[in-house]
Amino acid sequence: MAAEPAAAAEPEPEPAPRFAPRAQPREPEPAAAFADRLVSPSTDETVGAAFGSLANTILATNGRTIDDLVKEMLRPMLRAWLDDNLPPLVERLVRQEIERVARGR
Repeated sequence: MAAEPAAAAEPEPEPAPRFAPRAQPREPEPAAAFADRLVSPSTDETVGAAFGSLANTILATNGRTIDDLVKEMLRPMLRAWLDDNLPPLVERLVRQEIERVARGR
């Protein structure tokens, strides 16, 4: 018996994994959704758009961030602290450095 030449068979590709479809949460009926909400969806959208417009206007005209407000509030406190504490601190450090240099000679 003669052996037939082995055909180069390509391995079968692995099947793509199948995932179970996610259970989509059911949206409540419009009447049920309205019963749970204090305002209707159209009112909610209108109010949200108005506040968004206000926020954009304030940021566009004012341009101040929370960081800017905090800096503005802290600046007087920092200035007062520096006025009270910086001169004695610098004097003490300069005195220590002078003593260190004088001992080194």
